[in-house]
Amino acid sequence: MSIPGIMDFQSPWALLLLLLLPLWWAMRRKRAADAIIFSRTSVLARGPRAGQGITRTIFVMRNLALGLMILGLARPRTGARMENRTSSGINIVLALDLSSSMLAQDFRPNNRLEVAKARAMQFVRARESDRIGVVAFAGEALTQVPLTNEHSVVLQSIQNLQAGQLEDGTAIGLGIATAANRLRDAPGRSRVMIVVTDGVNNRGAIDPLSAARAAAVYGIRIYGIGVGTEGVAPVPVGRDVFGLRFENQPVRIDEALLTNIARLTGGRYFRARDGAALGQIYAQIDRLERVAVQTISYVRYTELYRWAVGLALLALLVELGLTAWKAPLP
Repeated sequence: MSIPGIMDFQSPWALLLLLLLPLWWAMRRKRAADAIIFSRTSVLARGPRAGQGITRTIFVMRNLALGLMILGLARPRTGARMENRTSSGINIVLALDLSSSMLAQDFRPNNRLEVAKARAMQFVRARESDRIGVVAFAGEALTQVPLTNEHSVVLQSIQNLQAGQLEDGTAIGLGIATAANRLRDAPGRSRVMIVVTDGVNNRGAIDPLSAARAAAVYGIRIYGIGVGTEGVAPVPVGRDVFGLRFENQPVRIDEALLTNIARLTGGRYFRARDGAALGQIYAQIDRLERVAVQTISYVRYTELYRWAVGLALLALLVELGLTAWKAPLP
């Protein structure tokens, strides 16, 4: 039972007890008609009006206490509703390449890695109901965030990713295996991996195609995204007194490998030649991976029964005090 926007009662059946109050009032009125009681000579000295006023106040306090106790028993509460809504709810792991070549400056306004991070964060913000995890890989692979609904943690993890925090190289197979290990026991039937890389597999003991076949066994779809322009790009080759030193080098992305990985798992391969294209690819994946599920959102209630019970006790104290004061002296 609820009053829209005002109050909700957890135990509304208790309000039926309020119907007993008129019966009690009628019985009390009948007894009052049968006898007039003066409890103290001081009250008698004031006359009938003073005694009747105190009796009436006692009667009001007693009824108020009973009514408030019944209201408290009904558990009044405010400030919430239970809402059903339809949304997506799938498991997604982002596997991001942190090899030094991701610092190539062929994407604007920053390098490949910074643009890839920004687009990944934009994607995460659009997937409010999904469980999302993050795996970073270069010459090795490491889980940054396991699958979670705490997207603030995911966003912070992506923001903190930096080239050089892992051994350099490109271990695509190890990245896929690490991400698949996070997804294989995930609840639900929809499991998705997005692999973002700019190179060729050259590290790790796990073959990328073998890792993809293993992922397919667990029903994991892999979307591969190759990032990098056509031709040559300024790639970091070392450091000098001014910082990173860049040289124009050919862009090499093993598109055949990434295409086969996607095909084996029922996913797709995309090529992002600039930041805008990468954003469009994420938007396309966002549209492809929508599963309608029903979720229930709970909002915390503010319980009011303590106020009702507290006021009832206060009314009882007033009633008891007046009754004791009105009682006859021994």
